[in-house]
Amino acid sequence: MIESSYSFLPGVSLGTEQRLWHEGLWTWDRFLMAGSVRGISPNRKARFDQAIEEAREHFLNEDSRYFGNILPCRHHWRLYEWLRARAVYLDIETNSSGQITVVGLYGYGAYTALIRGETLDGRRLAEELRQYDLLVTFCGTAFDLPMLIAQFPDLPVNQPHIDLCNVGRQLGYRGGLKAIERQMCIQRVPELQGFTGKDAIRQWNRWRLGHDEGARQLLVAYNKADCIHLEPLADFFYCELARSTGLHEMGILGMTDRIPATANGYPRQ
Repeated sequence: MIESSYSFLPGVSLGTEQRLWHEGLWTWDRFLMAGSVRGISPNRKARFDQAIEEAREHFLNEDSRYFGNILPCRHHWRLYEWLRARAVYLDIETNSSGQITVVGLYGYGAYTALIRGETLDGRRLAEELRQYDLLVTFCGTAFDLPMLIAQFPDLPVNQPHIDLCNVGRQLGYRGGLKAIERQMCIQRVPELQGFTGKDAIRQWNRWRLGHDEGARQLLVAYNKADCIHLEPLADFFYCELARSTGLHEMGILGMTDRIPATANGYPRQ
């Protein structure tokens, strides 16, 4: 999708972008090969060509952070197919005082839990995050990232970021992560059915105050589910938004053919 995007060019609206696609300029290469483009002056076309060439160079160099800077945040979802293999799905838990107790990271097919008082510190968290080129969260813009930066001010959170709560709203989904999971038939194991953030706080207290190992395991299992369920949700939301552009009909967006149009059949936690 990113190689079909023009929204980073100055003055290019969604309407202009749609027009370019419908006129056959559905990739950067096609735009660069066009001698002229209707509605774009030669001088402006030359400036656009230069900007696209620069973007293409950063794309070939796998520089995700460049696109995180030039793309409007509402369009970061367009990076997902390109960066999916290097994405981290992140979720945090806090105690009743707002201190972070668990940072969950799911990436490269593995889940890691950094736990307060054990493995959670700024250096370890920074090392983990540097491995990834894309952050995926649910409500991370309003909650997870501000909390992390407040408690770890030097944290290198400079990757592009897809907040699935905001993306879901573009598609008409409302409610929290668990509510959307139910709509999409993404199921949790029985012991996590109905488990909420308040329950996570209670389990943390049982672990830290009473050394209840079962409470610790349940807390980590809850965080793990929050993290790994972001992947099928991101797959689904990306494909729905990509299909809405019409580009998949032109054979541009291969992922929309590989990911089903429904969450049914995704691996369950």
